[in-house]
Amino acid sequence: MTAPSALPRKKKPSVWAKIRVWLLRLLLALLAVFLGLLLFDSFVEPVSTPMLARWVTGRKVERVAVPLEKISAHLQQAVISSEDARFCLHSGVDWGALRIVVAARRDGGQSRGASTIDMQTVKNLFLFPGRLVLRKAVEIPLTLGLNLVWSKPRILSAYLNVAEWGDGIFGAEAAARRYFGKPASSLTPREAALLAVALPNPLKRDPRRPGALHTRMAARIMARMASGGAPTFCLKP
Repeated sequence: MTAPSALPRKKKPSVWAKIRVWLLRLLLALLAVFLGLLLFDSFVEPVSTPMLARWVTGRKVERVAVPLEKISAHLQQAVISSEDARFCLHSGVDWGALRIVVAARRDGGQSRGASTIDMQTVKNLFLFPGRLVLRKAVEIPLTLGLNLVWSKPRILSAYLNVAEWGDGIFGAEAAARRYFGKPASSLTPREAALLAVALPNPLKRDPRRPGALHTRMAARIMARMASGGAPTFCLKP
């Protein structure tokens, strides 16, 4: 009578296999936290990481959160025309613009941004400033997730309520009051254009006292708005 053959021993997973499993678990945990924060922020006015950083370090924050319907349609149109003309046409990431940027950098051409309003909203609410490749690698999937949970009006509302418009000045309402002495709902097309142009460099561009370049850029935004501007159909109820 022959002895039964020994059962094959299970191969122990390698160290890299264990690391991959733990990384996957970490990614799923972070995704769950992100979705939880999105759901929470769907019912409250969100705050940005720059705002939190100022509070932690004891610096002043000016912000008065208002719903999108209390922000001038001129400002909504100006910001979309200036920051992301395809806001209503993409699902968070403008892949065409992103491919152009990647190709330009690969060929040694001039670098330009491809961040959408959706991506900037994710960066402001959940990430940190800077142009790091690692941040972009996280920013894109989070932006796609954002679009699955939030509507376009909600995204624009969050962005306009946390965008930085000066040292410690956050959101359209605080900016309108500080620079023009009026609520965001009463902004004129010119005031809206001046605010929109200030967004890429809010610490150096003063909408109340614009320089020559600031004024010319605002005039171009106003011309776009007068000719129909960027599509805004996704904001209509």
